[in-house]
Amino acid sequence: GSRVEVRSTYDNRYSRGFDVVDIVRDGGGAPRYRVRRRSDGSVLPKLFEESDLRQDDRRNRMWWH
Repeated sequence: GSRVEVRSTYDNRYSRGFDVVDIVRDGGGAPRYRVRRRSDGSVLPKLFEESDLRQDDRRNRMWWH
């Protein structure tokens, strides 16, 4: 349920509006993360590496900050 920003592979910028819904650990490797888009509740099919996510700490601030 952590709010995160997801880095786009297209332009390398972060997008807001996602929640972590699952942590996948395959065979002892680095964990990957399944995320849900808050705007429509869709779970994205891609699993994200930790380096592609960052905490969304702006949830309590106004959009212009």
